[in-house]
Amino acid sequence: MKNKSSSAAPPRDSKPTWVLPYQTQNLADLYRIGHKLGQGQFGTTYLCTDNSTAENYACKSIPKRKLLYTEDYDDVLREIQIMRRLSEQPHVVKIRGAYEDAAAVHLVMELCEGGELLRRIVRKGNYSEREAAKLMKTVVEVVDACHSHGVMHRDLKPENFLFDRDDEAAALKATDFGLSVFYKPGQIFSEVVGSPCYVAPEVLRKCYGPEIDVWSAGVILYILLSGTPPFWAESERGIFQEILQGKLDLQSEPWPSISDSAKNLIRKMLDRDPKTRLTAPDLLCHPWIVDDIAPDIPLDSAVLTRLEQFSAMNKLKKMALRVIAERLSAEEIGDLKDWFKRMDTDNSGTITLDELKGGLQQVSSELMESEIKDLMAAADFDNSGTIDYGEFVAATLHLNKLERENLLSAFYFFDKDSSGYITIDELQQACKEFGLSEGHLDEMIKEIDQDNDGRIDYEEFAAMMRKGNGGMGRRTMRSKINLEDALKLENNGSHELIDCTP
Repeated sequence: MKNKSSSAAPPRDSKPTWVLPYQTQNLADLYRIGHKLGQGQFGTTYLCTDNSTAENYACKSIPKRKLLYTEDYDDVLREIQIMRRLSEQPHVVKIRGAYEDAAAVHLVMELCEGGELLRRIVRKGNYSEREAAKLMKTVVEVVDACHSHGVMHRDLKPENFLFDRDDEAAALKATDFGLSVFYKPGQIFSEVVGSPCYVAPEVLRKCYGPEIDVWSAGVILYILLSGTPPFWAESERGIFQEILQGKLDLQSEPWPSISDSAKNLIRKMLDRDPKTRLTAPDLLCHPWIVDDIAPDIPLDSAVLTRLEQFSAMNKLKKMALRVIAERLSAEEIGDLKDWFKRMDTDNSGTITLDELKGGLQQVSSELMESEIKDLMAAADFDNSGTIDYGEFVAATLHLNKLERENLLSAFYFFDKDSSGYITIDELQQACKEFGLSEGHLDEMIKEIDQDNDGRIDYEEFAAMMRKGNGGMGRRTMRSKINLEDALKLENNGSHELIDCTP
């Protein structure tokens, strides 16, 4: 491999060739690459095994063809530098080494086999406020560690917290520092980045500092205790309007049963004024986190919420989720396989109505018979009277898997002639392949077709897939957000722009 030139950095308008300022060994000489563990917008993560010790690690490979600008190369290098700075922190995924060749940059990291934060909670079934407090202590310790090292994470969300092992004693660790930056005290940032449900209001106003990580942690806490984001709408613009001006709901279910101490903490973390918002050290001293006063009463499981969301999806969305589900790796499907086995009590490979009732009872569901039948009908894709494994995965799929690669794959499954549009003829063909009726397709296209041209383009398809993903099915993005329209939100006078004057 050629070494990166030691001469001056290339002009900003010319793309560099190398990310690392030094030559590395060939990854294949040190590690054996195994199966795919996960897929992000920029990189793919694989299992890798050290050739000399036989120890397993995770390898995140970032193809250079996806690094379009000099800034993208800088971002990858900064991610590596930040992970190295935080390498001694017990609640951060450790980087073992960075390698580069002509085609990609490879980050070899600690392997976390316990899955994502929310996925573990779903699998657990019974989950309490006290357990949420323990998890939040780790999240806050990560924020504190980042800030004490001059790092702002900028993309804290449940998907970026993993358990290192698949047992009850597993440690929770933060990952994905692709949007993180170094900062100095008093420094103001204006770049609008993050994931829609988790961005702080001052990010949308292009005037922020490290306080945004506390806001994002507050959103995580709200979701842990209620199963839904604190600010939600049917569109990105609507979400941002809610973040800027919406009322924080701590009155409706399940909040009456949540402790006052927890609600006090949430209010202080989701304070729209970053100057009065609690800092990470403040959070670590809050009674709900340090005094073990959170009640040990089970909270609702998210499985029922997912099924209820799926029941409201249109035919195209159900087909698309089935297409995506069939293309996901075993790691991405994760704990859904365990949930299916638990419900499939007779090991027949399908879930009957009675087994669905039994499974819902495990998560303390109080649905009426008619409501359970409605859920059954929604998930029973082929109207067979039972739910097979593929139907179950599609119905309960984490909607945070709806990243661009998966959406494009699903879109082109329907766009048979690669015209860039899904037509009614192509939808009819897809319905035949899935054994579905072809009725009401005209009405469905009209609902999705935003420019009224009688066809569905990719943007309309993606908007349809992400629309209505409330609760724990949030739209998340690994990349920077383009929010120019959102930043034009009308100010009704209830919120003034933040004063950035030091």
